[in-house]
Amino acid sequence: MSTDVHQHIWPPAFIELLRTRTAPPYLDGWTLHLAGEPPYEVDPADHDVTARTALAHADGLDLALVSLSSPLGIEHLPPAEAAPLLAAFHDGALALPAPFGVWASPCLSAPDTAPEAVERELRRGCVGLQLPATALLDAAGWDFCAPLLDVLTRHDKPLFVHPGTAPPTPGTPPWWPALVPYIHQMHASWFAFRAFGRARHPRLRVCFAALAGLAPLHGERLAARGGGRGKVDFDAFYETSSYGTRAVDALVRAVGIDVIVTGSDRPYAAPTVPDLGAAAATHALRTTNPARLLKGATP
Repeated sequence: MSTDVHQHIWPPAFIELLRTRTAPPYLDGWTLHLAGEPPYEVDPADHDVTARTALAHADGLDLALVSLSSPLGIEHLPPAEAAPLLAAFHDGALALPAPFGVWASPCLSAPDTAPEAVERELRRGCVGLQLPATALLDAAGWDFCAPLLDVLTRHDKPLFVHPGTAPPTPGTPPWWPALVPYIHQMHASWFAFRAFGRARHPRLRVCFAALAGLAPLHGERLAARGGGRGKVDFDAFYETSSYGTRAVDALVRAVGIDVIVTGSDRPYAAPTVPDLGAAAATHALRTTNPARLLKGATP
């Protein structure tokens, strides 16, 4: 089963709710307004279900996993604001045709009810849970999210860590959020997982977007500063969105090919197929490794 673990589609009801808002995140027509990023002109075709379904089939996908875009910040909105948006996203995404599947998203501002809500979405068919990296930057974050991760462990479902909201940084170019705060978040969340999360959740399968901000490439510096090199964690995965052959090849050298999975971040980036020199490598990234992320088993 050829799989892309990282795509985004906004269902129609979700789009309409974003248009009713007057504070970020909101849509003015097709212009997206976020607190920490410049206005973004959304292409309506990016969220046209018929067009995206045809595109997924043209990409040769048997499964394309869509998720709420965490840079919107919906997970951290007050419960009364987050609940209808999350419901519209989950209802619409779970109704998408094949080959789409869905990552669930929680309301992190309602910690008492979030585990029950996540469990409900998993029972409805979500493949696992997405959390913003901004919620997992340190020991306190991993501790706060522990009840949600316990739900995943009980259901044998994976976690997907995705960049969260970007802070306002006036005077920076439009690409700044994707290249600076997003990457810093992924880098920090990976080190926090290594330092605090794994010991608390030894059986959790977790996938870091954007190759975890290339954090595993700092293994030599980590060892030099007393953190140890450690063994490869075969239940910690890295998806490839926005990276090509050089970055993927470097990460393979650091952690091995068994934990790299294909993700595109459509519609915000086009999918790439890294040239790793063998058809077996492509099969691992697109088929074998995503299957293990979703279902488990040691390589």
